[in-house]
Amino acid sequence: MKTKIDKVFQVNEPVDKVWDLISDPQKVVVCVPGASITEAMDDRNYKGTVSLKFGPVKAVYNGEIAITDMDTAGKTMTLVGKGLDSKGKGSADMEMQGTVKAVDGGAEVDYSMEVSVTGMLAQFGSRLITDVSNSLFDQFVTNFQAQLAATDAPAPEAATEAAPQSNAAAKEDNSVNAFAIMWAVIKGFFARLFGRAS
Repeated sequence: MKTKIDKVFQVNEPVDKVWDLISDPQKVVVCVPGASITEAMDDRNYKGTVSLKFGPVKAVYNGEIAITDMDTAGKTMTLVGKGLDSKGKGSADMEMQGTVKAVDGGAEVDYSMEVSVTGMLAQFGSRLITDVSNSLFDQFVTNFQAQLAATDAPAPEAATEAAPQSNAAAKEDNSVNAFAIMWAVIKGFFARLFGRAS
């Protein structure tokens, strides 16, 4: 099953600063709910995981992502990714084109992504996957803005020394709670349904 997702968001930060963060997979991955990079094979190819929680069950997708095109001057990039459920019950492929441009008061990030999924995720249908993606997108934007703001304020020395332990703890708790997101999507669906009915 294939679905296409187009998104645009703006941040009140200089365009070069936004590009530096979003074009570096090892920096921006901390903004992506449930995702982590496990290995940098080179400066364009990476291995990583995405974790999902379905109640007490945790699903881990192992994958690779490649930067197939990077235009720093034009601030455009193309990413291709593929992942496989660690239990072999499904897979996902993704191709994304992204652009960062200057706008009044900051920068605008525009990306288009085509995702193809099989297995458990495909059973939910493209509409639900799009709704879940919208929820994850909102989380990403919030995390992205926080990460940009954090680069402006140097951390105290004591906090810097404690960072490795804090980061490890954050990775352990970074799995996306799929049930919570799906419940929010279902509530939103009925809110829209009854809103139209009234």
